[in-house]
Amino acid sequence: MPEVLKAPLVVEFPFTRSLGPVQSAFLTGLRERVALGVRTGDGRVLVPPVEYDPVTAEELGDLVEVAPTGTVTTWAWNPAPRRGQPLTTPFAWVLVRLDGADTALLHALDAPGPAAVHTGMPVRIRWAGERTGAITDIACFEPYDGHRAEPTGHTGEFEDPVTGIVAAARLDYTYSPGRAQTAYINSLSGRRTVGERCPSCRKVYVPPRGACPTCGVATSEQVEVGPRGTVTTFCIVNIKAKNLDIEVPYVYAHIALDGAGLALHGRIGGIPYDEVRMGLRVEPVWTEGARYPDHYRPTGEPDADYDTYKELL
Repeated sequence: MPEVLKAPLVVEFPFTRSLGPVQSAFLTGLRERVALGVRTGDGRVLVPPVEYDPVTAEELGDLVEVAPTGTVTTWAWNPAPRRGQPLTTPFAWVLVRLDGADTALLHALDAPGPAAVHTGMPVRIRWAGERTGAITDIACFEPYDGHRAEPTGHTGEFEDPVTGIVAAARLDYTYSPGRAQTAYINSLSGRRTVGERCPSCRKVYVPPRGACPTCGVATSEQVEVGPRGTVTTFCIVNIKAKNLDIEVPYVYAHIALDGAGLALHGRIGGIPYDEVRMGLRVEPVWTEGARYPDHYRPTGEPDADYDTYKELL
């Protein structure tokens, strides 16, 4: 049996969100070294603040300054920090109830080891040297045996408030396509497209998944399909994707390769975007050294009759 492929994979994108008045004040406060919470109708102070009471769903907006000192309510030791975490050396994840707050804030505690951490220990905020209006403006918490700090009475109103944030979402993992897709990928390196036939319904699925999605039975019989096919449905892309060197507008389509029982997707080229249509007959275009078709172009054949691909829509 051929070796199953595997490779490291990174999924990463910037997540941009706007802030309501409560979150805006909280993050702007961090930028100015001010810790803010919000008071509920029954007098509790929530830190970090939220815009609606999690118990009553009441809208909240009464901002309250709390102290930069507090108490550890629970903790867990992190012996091996990962990329992007607050500290590069081992640290404790802690829930800290800041003085004046009724709820706890999750962050890192810089401590020499787990023996130096305990529930109930006093801590204080260590502010980042450069602050932009993000939770990372709190560099971490640190042990503190001095006098408890007092709030300054800040109202939560600031000049130049933070109105939005960009958070980088990233997932690192090792991906394995499995036996069926490994065979499919290996066949593409030879400019061939191979699917697998279901022993029950006899449909040929491309790309194969190792099992028929309709019958639920395992598949193993390999069948070469294409290389030509038919456009079943398509969309016109008008927004340019980051790091994708394709000029907009362009067409992305579902293509039913000849002999396949399932349409795969691919970009359509070699024709104006507004001339792409259902039933258009296409063939793959390969570039030197590529492991998959760069795009599909018209073959010049007459369009396929609707009845020949309607079951693949």
